[in-house]
Amino acid sequence: MAALTKVAGASTLLVVLWVGVCSAVCVEVPSETETVQGNSMKLLCISCMKREEVMANTVVEWFYRPEEEGEDDLIYVYENEKQPILPPTRFSGRLVWNGSKDMQDVSISVQNVSLNDSGVYTCKVNRTFDFDIHHHTVITSTLIRLTVVKEAGEDFTSVISEIMMYILLVFLTLWLLIEMVYCYRKVSKAEEAAQENATDYLAIPSENKENCAVPVEE
Repeated sequence: MAALTKVAGASTLLVVLWVGVCSAVCVEVPSETETVQGNSMKLLCISCMKREEVMANTVVEWFYRPEEEGEDDLIYVYENEKQPILPPTRFSGRLVWNGSKDMQDVSISVQNVSLNDSGVYTCKVNRTFDFDIHHHTVITSTLIRLTVVKEAGEDFTSVISEIMMYILLVFLTLWLLIEMVYCYRKVSKAEEAAQENATDYLAIPSENKENCAVPVEE
């Protein structure tokens, strides 16, 4: 099921990127929630802005807590294309900015994930807009519940495809057997009919055989 989610999430992201390039449309899509230990994992966080909101001071903060009821620890900060220095954490040296220049995609990547990296990640986006009369601040948060597994599970889609393939093979095998039996019976009946006709012909007296001959027109 998780593999299916991955596949679905990847295809959705490709569609979003294609739409964004072609028509400058921002669409917020959920992040993947499962990965295999040792891999790199992109924590997708998209915070769309209106066209008139592009000029804004944006601060992105990422938090992590190992359990649902734990405390959030600040693990990453990104402000106006700069990353302030933070105290060392368990993620030090493993977090990489993976967002966009317009600060609508504010994702990060976790390198070499471990089983202990499972937990709840919070993406907090703080935007401050400077208008002529006042300053307007908008804060949004996105939760990502990440699960790290030892080995990749079998793709749910491939399992369904394999089952359907076996069902199709069984159906085709049965159909082929039925066709073979039908053809065998048809040939057998034809041979029996031909043999009966030959037997009946041999049983006719010789004088009657001559009468059965077809007259030839001159």
